[in-house]
Amino acid sequence: MSASAVFILDVKGKVFSEYFKELEEESIRDNFVIVYELLDELMDFGFPQTTDSKILQEYITQQGNKLETGKSRVPPTVTNAVSWRSEGIKYKKNEVFIDVIESVNLLVNANGSVLLSEIVGTIKLKVFLSGMPELRLGLNDRVLFELTGLSGSKNKSVELEDVKFHQCVRLSRFDNDRTISFIPPDGDFELMSYRLSTQVKPLIWIESVIEKFSHSRVEIMVKAKGQFKKQSVANSVEISVPVPSDADSPRFKTSVGSAKYMPEKNVVIWSIKSFPGGKEYLMRAHFGLPSVEKEEVEGRPPIGVKFEIPYFTVSGIQVRYMKIIEKSGYQALPWVRYITQSGDYQLRTS
Repeated sequence: MSASAVFILDVKGKVFSEYFKELEEESIRDNFVIVYELLDELMDFGFPQTTDSKILQEYITQQGNKLETGKSRVPPTVTNAVSWRSEGIKYKKNEVFIDVIESVNLLVNANGSVLLSEIVGTIKLKVFLSGMPELRLGLNDRVLFELTGLSGSKNKSVELEDVKFHQCVRLSRFDNDRTISFIPPDGDFELMSYRLSTQVKPLIWIESVIEKFSHSRVEIMVKAKGQFKKQSVANSVEISVPVPSDADSPRFKTSVGSAKYMPEKNVVIWSIKSFPGGKEYLMRAHFGLPSVEKEEVEGRPPIGVKFEIPYFTVSGIQVRYMKIIEKSGYQALPWVRYITQSGDYQLRTS
């Protein structure tokens, strides 16, 4: 299947989900008329046309299930060159909120070697701007720094891979001089995504020791260490420690946070509300164990970690500037927030 066909199927799925919540065979049958209308607007002679769900909802409503009769009114966004933004938008306070969110995917084997390490990032915007503003976003992009002669030891830069943009971004401008220039949709949207295949030092390191006493009990000791800068704090940390399926009578002792046994998942969840960088914490678990042979047959799943570190990006990406240009000349405030969170973050046990 070609890349364009995959893109169209992905767009259709997202648009249908906006209308029906759950995209299932039954919901498509129940909403056949609106599906037909959406397909008619999404594609024109086999080419993508209007793909933004917010624009489609202006004139195809879920309640009506069909276009209104009488005088046909074509929404201005359809004939406008900027199909993703309506004209005449007004706000008393003009603001832009920028979220730079990075997810860390990590797989560490039992001897401590990193098998997989990557960063998947997204830049999301929440736009409350009047009129038809043009925005220009500047990042510490390595290619841009090399083009402008800013590369050097004082200017930290990142090399972005697999960059994908929202349709509002002027790709020709980006290809020419790496400027991210666009007229944004109103409200929430994802401006871009990127990936970095780089060796990431595990932000939360886990060591575990499992002692089995034949046909009687198993004792688990887990040590967690924050390997990020001391001024940062990881929030809502959850460490999932696998236990044998026939374990019972759990007892826990933690130096911080709380531990909870979840027998339906065969794991212990160690929850730490606030985990400062550079700190070490310990959790001990004791279980009764009728049969240790069964655990050997099952194998041992990896330890999983969930976390969120605000005001921090593991890649070092930075928003250098956000310029907002609108013909009326109003002043607008850009706000930037950085978040690093766990993606698929797993550490195998010996």
